[in-house]
Amino acid sequence: MIHYHGTPITPRLKLLQMSGRHFCVSFADPRDMNVCLDIGQSVMMDNGAFSAFTKGKPINGAGYRSWVEEHCQHPHWCVVPDVIGGDVEQQREKISKWTYPKELSAPVWHLGLPLDWLLELADNWPKICLGSSAEYWQVGSPSWCKRMDQAYECLTKTRRHLPWIHGLRMLGQSGKKWPLASADSANVGRNHATSGIHPEIMAARIDAVQPSKVWKPNNQIEMWHEN
Repeated sequence: MIHYHGTPITPRLKLLQMSGRHFCVSFADPRDMNVCLDIGQSVMMDNGAFSAFTKGKPINGAGYRSWVEEHCQHPHWCVVPDVIGGDVEQQREKISKWTYPKELSAPVWHLGLPLDWLLELADNWPKICLGSSAEYWQVGSPSWCKRMDQAYECLTKTRRHLPWIHGLRMLGQSGKKWPLASADSANVGRNHATSGIHPEIMAARIDAVQPSKVWKPNNQIEMWHEN
């Protein structure tokens, strides 16, 4: 699994000492972008929807597209704009307006949306992000875990191979049963100062933890009948 460490990470010297890691840079605060491109193995560019939602602010869609155009090329990739709390049609509209190459982009399936929408995204995109919202906002809660089980059960029952699945805000779940291909979190950037642990040491410990390699079918998982 690829572990993406969220920025900003301050002071700058601490970030530089994390050279060789993978980074997540949000459009909501892109101050570390150029440094991460210089020192990181790869950069995931987040659209900033989560930050905007928590602050009650709109997203500058045109600005995000311009930012992506300037920086995004292999091995880096970006998150397609999404609507936190929105329905399928709102997500579909955002995706329909996204013209950047699919191989460099990933749409978001929010756990509160229908499983059919997840399957549709998996059929049309090589990489999918899973986002926690609505009643599944709290990553790791019992209801969240049940919904994750349902998502993986649905995907594995309808296709031989899983798509690339990225867990938004799910780096803390990297040691669990869900076979994520990648995940991100802002744990290091937010907590290294109060923890007293050097960011590079924190990142090394996180990167050493890997999820299950395959999803183990569970016949006891109750699949929801969704309209």
